[in-house]
Amino acid sequence: MKRVSNLRRRKVQELVALALAAVLSFAFAAFPVGQKKKPPAKPLDLNTATAEQLEQLPGIGPVTAKAIVRFREKSGPFQRVDDLLAIHRISKSRLDKLRPYVTVAAPAKKRVGSHDEPRL
Repeated sequence: MKRVSNLRRRKVQELVALALAAVLSFAFAAFPVGQKKKPPAKPLDLNTATAEQLEQLPGIGPVTAKAIVRFREKSGPFQRVDDLLAIHRISKSRLDKLRPYVTVAAPAKKRVGSHDEPRL
């Protein structure tokens, strides 16, 4: 009887080990560890980029990306790339790593005589 229970215990341990290995392999496949992000091919405009696009930037995760969008919504458009320093999670060294991948486009100028301007 003792031999049967030892055999069962061993089988259960093997099944648990196999199940754990399957779960871990799935977790590592779903969440790649140690892989670097592929930065965007051309610089992102800080005033038009979505949070998802900002997450492509090196050193920017979902929380920081959302903070950038929130800052832009509350404070208005970025005037220059250095304005990112106002974001809590962005330090000078992180900004230096981001600089090649971000830009601030000049605001579009209104045409004189456009229909948007009131006539006097």
